[in-house]
Amino acid sequence: MSAELLGVLAIVVIALAFDYTNGFHDAANAIATAVSTRALTPRVALLMAAVMNLAGAVVATGVAKTVGSGIIAAPSGSAGLTLVFSALVGAITWNLITWYFGLPSSSSHALIGGLVGAALAASNGVKWAGVVDKVVVPMIVSPIVGFAVAYLLMLAILWGFRRANPRRVNRGFRRAQIFSAAAMAFGHGLQDAQKTMGVIVLALVTYGSQTTFDVPLWVMLSAALAISLGTYSGGWRIMRTLGRRVIELDPPRGFAAETTAAGVLYTTAFVFAVPVSTTHTITSAIMGVGATRRLSAVRWGVARNIITAWVLTIPAAAIVAAVFYRLASLIVG
Repeated sequence: MSAELLGVLAIVVIALAFDYTNGFHDAANAIATAVSTRALTPRVALLMAAVMNLAGAVVATGVAKTVGSGIIAAPSGSAGLTLVFSALVGAITWNLITWYFGLPSSSSHALIGGLVGAALAASNGVKWAGVVDKVVVPMIVSPIVGFAVAYLLMLAILWGFRRANPRRVNRGFRRAQIFSAAAMAFGHGLQDAQKTMGVIVLALVTYGSQTTFDVPLWVMLSAALAISLGTYSGGWRIMRTLGRRVIELDPPRGFAAETTAAGVLYTTAFVFAVPVSTTHTITSAIMGVGATRRLSAVRWGVARNIITAWVLTIPAAAIVAAVFYRLASLIVG
């Protein structure tokens, strides 16, 4: 077995490990609001999220092609495989750091930061126009849209049910949250599993086993299974941050936040095929519904810490990936 083939196999394994960490890191994205409002028990919510992640991961590949071909120029040879491996190491390292501190940072942007950092260290081409159009602009726009739409949807709910019995309204929206949480979990699989698929396909193109960025069935299924297993293992630290520390949610606000975030994820995946952060989207939607109560109801200190993690994610993952690439290059030769 050649060294390059071993490199490809190592990348597939580490990519699926990243997908698994993505699952437990981002499990809270889909179900924190439903658990915090007691619409679902934690274990039932995690099982539902795992199943819906699996379903969402196998319905489209547009985001995977964007990640595989739109961020960096396809590298080649053993150095190219080292580049891809280093990008994954950078992303996983940042995922574990933010998971440890309970910060809902973006696994998506950690992966993209890893790719950019490793590419720069390897003097490999970075498609800066693609980074701006397909990463930076959606990174800025999607949280703004999530906040605004969630705010407006919550205002509509408050107005529409202003004369209804509060207890009955809460009971109805608690049931509705089962479906909105499922929709959010489906959107997470739709977006995040594809990013891992894109990296594996990039490794296959680098190795030369395929020339296009089409996603093979085995790649799709393995990434879907990895993220769903990771989701089922849970992310309790981040769930507490999203579900309770940003704002205390009631069932109508939980429903509005999840429905809004799911809509943003579906639009960006199916219409624009751009990778956006499920973490950014659901967090901004939670802030949006919280702001309808009053601006002071949102714990802006917690929100500021989350936003700081957002800003640091791409450069931090890029630095880790670049350092690892340099070290790996020295070891390899």
